[in-house]
Amino acid sequence: MKKLIIPDRLKKGDTIATISLSWGGAGDRELLFRYETGKKRLEDMGLKVIEMESTLKGSLYVYNNPKKRAEDLIEAFRDPSIKAIISCIGGDDSIRLLPYIDYEVIRNNPKIFMGYSDSTITHLIMFKAGVRSYYGPSILGEFGENIEIYPYTLDYIKKVFFEGDSFGDIEASDYWSGERIEWLYENRNLKKLMQNNEGYEVLQGEGIVEGQLLGGCIDVLEMAKGTEIWPDLDDFNGAILFLETSEETMSPDNLLYSLRNFGAQKILERLNGIVFGKPYQNKYYKEYKDVIKKALLEYGLENIPLMCNLSFGHNQPMHIIPYGARARLDLDNKKFGIY
Repeated sequence: MKKLIIPDRLKKGDTIATISLSWGGAGDRELLFRYETGKKRLEDMGLKVIEMESTLKGSLYVYNNPKKRAEDLIEAFRDPSIKAIISCIGGDDSIRLLPYIDYEVIRNNPKIFMGYSDSTITHLIMFKAGVRSYYGPSILGEFGENIEIYPYTLDYIKKVFFEGDSFGDIEASDYWSGERIEWLYENRNLKKLMQNNEGYEVLQGEGIVEGQLLGGCIDVLEMAKGTEIWPDLDDFNGAILFLETSEETMSPDNLLYSLRNFGAQKILERLNGIVFGKPYQNKYYKEYKDVIKKALLEYGLENIPLMCNLSFGHNQPMHIIPYGARARLDLDNKKFGIY
């Protein structure tokens, strides 16, 4: 298990930097209201919020300047007054940061980084640098949620910011929504339609297993394979691989191909278990289960612990996954915990 530096917790009055590492929509005029909502909710927690140089320069500028995005990230780590960094939103373009990353700056200045989806690239950057990061809410997506941050999500935000990473057993959220409400100012008071959540589902395996959490959005992991940030093969020894799909709703066939690649790399055989987040809008839920089991069977891994329908990823609400933390799967009792 790779030992990671755990960043310090926050105190009231600490400064958080918001950052646009992929899509720059936070700075587009029509979405500024959403950004300001998320910013205010952070401030309501007693935190000071600042923007990095490119955070609000808009989607065109951010797209055209991957070097500036990377410089923002490194400067946010270098600046001692900044205690945490929160991604504004995901996208599909963080992979272009890689030529400009200074891993030593990150390692020598550990601090909380939070984001999901395309932020998977930043989590892998930090894993390479040896610093724990937090797969969880973004400014536009969750901090800026219509009406309020979901209480389930907010509880884990506060744990990460102010308490620590030993969450204990993580209960599945009682409700969920993947409803898409357009980010329009006139829609700001519309609340998503929630549905009852079925809880965790164990597809195979038994007993209790533990392992270090590695993974992210499987769409983005495909871009990272073979690059300088892809974990060493030994990093997967005894790990719990956590995976989720994006709003692109990867086809079941493409999920199968991706998992076969994990198998061909001899990653699957090294794992202690796999956990999948609920698919976006629950699309392909049954089909995904079928192809996951198919891929594992193809590699003779029909007994590897496998749990689905976890409450992280592209639906709401979400819990947070501390990257590289130790997870425990209790397959017999359908429990998932981080300790």
